[in-house]
Amino acid sequence: FEEQKVLEVDTPALSSGAPTDPNIEPFVLPTSSVSGAPLYLHTSPEFTMKRLLASGYPDIYSISRVFRDGERGRRHQPEFTMIEWYRLGFDLDAIIDDTTALISAVLDRTFAIERLSYNDAARSIAGVDPQTATVEELRSATDPGLADRLGDDRDARLDLLFAMRVIPQFDKGALTVIDSYPASQAALARLRPDDTSAADRFEVFLGENELANGYVELVDADEVSQREATDLDKRRAGDQAVNETDQQFLDAMRNGLPDCAGVAMGFERLHMIAADANDIRDVICLESAR
Repeated sequence: FEEQKVLEVDTPALSSGAPTDPNIEPFVLPTSSVSGAPLYLHTSPEFTMKRLLASGYPDIYSISRVFRDGERGRRHQPEFTMIEWYRLGFDLDAIIDDTTALISAVLDRTFAIERLSYNDAARSIAGVDPQTATVEELRSATDPGLADRLGDDRDARLDLLFAMRVIPQFDKGALTVIDSYPASQAALARLRPDDTSAADRFEVFLGENELANGYVELVDADEVSQREATDLDKRRAGDQAVNETDQQFLDAMRNGLPDCAGVAMGFERLHMIAADANDIRDVICLESAR
């Protein structure tokens, strides 16, 4: 980052608002004696960093502890270290190149890079077309019992397809880049200018290990608000907590987020590869893992 003249920033761990993404659960602190309202441990420095960009900051990065409730497993912990950065004016190709170069630099290794669109990966590896497959076809292509627990959530079944049939086939010695995720999985990525059925979102894997998730960022404040409203509807439908939205973030978006691309990457995932570890608990303090 220093060589690329990317500025390091420090971000607060506490926020008065939380992300709306149904796939991410924040830790909620009791009503604060200072604010008189609940506070949230941040799940990512994203909203604070976008506020900085909207106020005129240049390319920035942060390395910070983040917190996500309900995440525990061989590659997940409720507290972990995130590397997040934003590059002004970068398109999808540029931010992917930036990400793979950073991974190679940190791990001090040169990797072959295999790049596939989301649709092409599902078609070529699993023999399933994500654009046309029915819910029943997605069920039969995975574990029917697991799929049935997901109900009729098409995106959840696509996630299961990738987890069971696609990702395990990635080259263990190469960086596999999956781009152009379905628009329904865009999160806060913009839709592709040449194909609005897909988003300018990508993920990078080393073998089965997901290392990074990145976007060419959505800068339309009205669209951000609409996507958050859709997320909240999904949370209500799934009986999930509907937390306070981050009003400061939305105000910053209305002030104007510059064209940029951003990436989030788990530091411990990189550490696992460097240490040839199979469990995230082997590279963190065990007290934090209990």
